Amino acid sequence: MAQSSDQLSQQRTYHYSLTRQSYQHASWLAWLMFGVFLLCVGLGITGGILLWPTYTHEFTLYLKWQDALVACSWCVALVALGGCILVQRFLHALRQGYRGPALSLEDKHKLSGRDLSPKNFISIFWAVATTFSCFVVMLIGLAPAVLIGWTLHLTNPVLLVFATGAAFLLSLGGLIVSVPFGAFFLIGLMGGISFCRRMGAMQTYILNSQTTLRLNGFVLAIIQPDNPESLFDLHLLASQDQRQLLTLLRERWSEESGRLWNPALGDEIEAALKRAEPVA
Repeated sequence: MAQSSDQLSQQRTYHYSLTRQSYQHASWLAWLMFGVFLLCVGLGITGGILLWPTYTHEFTLYLKWQDALVACSWCVALVALGGCILVQRFLHALRQGYRGPALSLEDKHKLSGRDLSPKNFISIFWAVATTFSCFVVMLIGLAPAVLIGWTLHLTNPVLLVFATGAAFLLSLGGLIVSVPFGAFFLIGLMGGISFCRRMGAMQTYILNSQTTLRLNGFVLAIIQPDNPESLFDLHLLASQDQRQLLTLLRERWSEESGRLWNPALGDEIEAALKRAEPVA
């Protein structure tokens, strides 16, 4: 429910928390995704352990196909573990938005909130899938190096020389693909740290001429220079909180005669208010 405070400074701060139903639904989805990622971690570790004793590990100038499978298994475990961490970070932010404010509007000039939209699950999935895909493409680029291990066992000397030479040339060409995608894989791992910190974190925006607000249905988008774009799903709030927040934003927009934010915001708020009205 919305609350007002800070009467001494004659400013009113409105706090909006998630409804219990929204919190429970999002939590259930988060724990389901966590379970899937945790299963992938277990499968990756188990696959690597089972493959490890099946071949020798002496150093060779070519890539063994068993090494590629072991590396792929451990990569599955690594990126899935990263997914588990991201889901736990989202669950923490979700609890903060339920026990405390998910959105706060101070004196109609400062808006603070957490992006707790279910679209975060899609972002987590694509972050994990993209990182793993970069590793897979890197392995595909290294695949010709596996052929060298097979061509060296050819009994015909002429065929051995030509086949090994062709595999070596293909390996050099594969490096053109493997090196950049290997770099993308490392960048994805490092970028996951900042992505984890931003997920569900409280963002504060001063509602001024540099702020752009858009309302698509009940999803409030805020764009401001030097700040990340945020999406606030108003479906997560109680209906009375939705109406109060939309009314306050409409008043602030009217005070500026529509010069601030987005000229079409007034119509977008009116449409949302009609949808937020309780059914008689």
